[in-house]
Amino acid sequence: MAAAGRVNATHIVGQPGGWAVQVDVNHLEHVLVAQRSGNIRLFKKFETLVSYLLDLGIDHFQVDASTFDPTQQASYQRPDRAQALKRAHEAAAYEAWFIEQVEASLRDKATPMDSEDVEELFAEYRSKLEAKRR
Repeated sequence: MAAAGRVNATHIVGQPGGWAVQVDVNHLEHVLVAQRSGNIRLFKKFETLVSYLLDLGIDHFQVDASTFDPTQQASYQRPDRAQALKRAHEAAAYEAWFIEQVEASLRDKATPMDSEDVEELFAEYRSKLEAKRR
């Protein structure tokens, strides 16, 4: 929209914890929101925000710092990320254990069994189970 010249005005508004962006498109005010959460997109650093706007082709804007509180920096905690990291660590630990077990099995020098030996072993096992059931 900025490249097409549809943005009439841009306002940077100080918030507790950062800076928000409001743009006037076709005389309607819109607030920049985060794509995933839908919450107002706050920039912690003013310089980051200015670079972002310049990348969009917006080089003129008004700043309203009346509600900005530099002592109140909001922290962006994402509990969903903590759970995802925990699951990733658990998966990595399981994968390492599994690989270790496979490698130990491959190193095992026990005499391999052919299919007839396995059939015989399980036939004996099944007959013991049948005897217990009776």
